[in-house]
Amino acid sequence: QVQLVESGGGLVQAGGSLRLSCAASGHISIVDTMGWYRQAPGKQRELVATITRGGFTNYADSVKGRFTISRDNAKNMVYLQMNSLKPEDTAVYYCTADIQQGYAIHAYWGQGTQVTVSL
Repeated sequence: QVQLVESGGGLVQAGGSLRLSCAASGHISIVDTMGWYRQAPGKQRELVATITRGGFTNYADSVKGRFTISRDNAKNMVYLQMNSLKPEDTAVYYCTADIQQGYAIHAYWGQGTQVTVSL
């Protein structure tokens, strides 16, 4: 079994910052690409950012220059530093990880953490 547990969400005023963390634990051989997605009310889940095990990153255009994804391979953790937050960033943020277990790779999701940005 694998668990992804997010933390760090909350309520912040526009222009403020939050840092999300996600820890992967359980039966893990290697954690490959990790990432963050978000889902706002009434909208589809969308990519925020991803990072490969080697550190290559990819960002949604809407967060480029404001959000930074990073990871700690030794701890199987991924982080999302969110600066200059806007009300439109309000959503449930989900951590995801592609985890190698033996010869297979499976995608896992966290339970989500709420981020609310007020005016």
